[in-house]
Amino acid sequence: MSIKVDGIQSEDELQKAQASAQAQGTSIANYSEWAEILKEFSENGIESTGSYSGDKARLQEIQELTEQYVAQIQAQEQIKQTEPQNKETDKVQKSSETDREQQLKATVVNGTSSQILADYMKFYHLL
Repeated sequence: MSIKVDGIQSEDELQKAQASAQAQGTSIANYSEWAEILKEFSENGIESTGSYSGDKARLQEIQELTEQYVAQIQAQEQIKQTEPQNKETDKVQKSSETDREQQLKATVVNGTSSQILADYMKFYHLL
């Protein structure tokens, strides 16, 4: 008899499946790692895909998006630090800098939200 692990959506369900597997003398492959992933998902309001491979892929995707966002923020900060601080900058230059910052922020937000929405739709259709 085998233990069904498809459709597990929470840490509690995974623990119950593991207990059932142990009662049969087996265990769920990658149980510890999957339990950690499900714990992170529940803490951050992310829905499980119902499978270990799907949850692991989703976690990696989220981590990559986060790393990209952090890199963009760091690049922005570096640009700000390397630009000379001239207090007598005219209004045109100030407005163009503000426009560039706003455009960069909008691009980051649009890219991130588009990626998140695309991922959500992809996983929604898989359910």
